[in-house]
Amino acid sequence: MRSFLYILTSLAVIGLAFWAYHENYRTQEAIEKSAQLQRDIGTARSRLSVLRAEWAYLNRPDRLRDLAELNFDRLGLLPLRPHHFANIDQVTFPMPDFDNMEPITNPVAVSSQGEEQEP
Repeated sequence: MRSFLYILTSLAVIGLAFWAYHENYRTQEAIEKSAQLQRDIGTARSRLSVLRAEWAYLNRPDRLRDLAELNFDRLGLLPLRPHHFANIDQVTFPMPDFDNMEPITNPVAVSSQGEEQEP
């Protein structure tokens, strides 16, 4: 009976050692993957800062003004005037769909007096 217990204990120790070995390598792989993701994030952030600087450089008002003057004939740009915009009565707004609206079950009392009112 003792030998059976020794064999069972030995098998349990071997199984736990295999599990610990496997988990150790999975943990190291996850740590390396996390470090690679952090490096990728740092690279992307530095690239984004360069792109933002380039965008700010290219969108300088004096540069855009010079480009607009150089290409005025080809682009046909004109200053905006009030008659270029529509009036509010010319805008069509969609009608609300009252058939599919849910009924109000908990109305809230609103008062301009600053006092609380119970519904």
